[in-house]
Amino acid sequence: MELLKEAFPKIRVVAMLNPGGNLEDARTGAKVLGLQVHPYEIKSAGDIDRAGDDMKKLRANALLIGTGSVAILNLRRIAELAARLRLPAMSQTQQFVEEGGLMAYGVNFGDLYRRAAGYVDKILKGRKPVDLPIEQPMKFELVINLKAAKQIGVEISPNVLARADRVIK
Repeated sequence: MELLKEAFPKIRVVAMLNPGGNLEDARTGAKVLGLQVHPYEIKSAGDIDRAGDDMKKLRANALLIGTGSVAILNLRRIAELAARLRLPAMSQTQQFVEEGGLMAYGVNFGDLYRRAAGYVDKILKGRKPVDLPIEQPMKFELVINLKAAKQIGVEISPNVLARADRVIK
């Protein structure tokens, strides 16, 4: 949420699809940033359209997409909704940007898979899983779609753009 606010300083009302267990953290962060958060649970593709209708009435001016299988399976539809409502939108998955969404910030899954292969190698060589340390994701990526920005008529702040790991033009 902080990155979204930095990219678009004028936002005030953030719609959040599938906040899951992150809702309380999102509300706390939003309060610090001077934002209002409105959550929407997405359990079917139809919920996306209903949430969009409500976002329009609410005059949301940004969108955060959480996790969940229905949201992930409908990232293109969500990107199209964000474009139709002219909302800057951000997801945790790069797939969202590849489907036409504006921004994604999340774990680099390629790095996670390589590290998981290292774990498998150690186990196959006789190490006990219980003896291996628990690891957290170490590499995160910011991906920005400038085509989507142009489509909704927004400019991304130069500071955020400079931090992007990948920019789609």
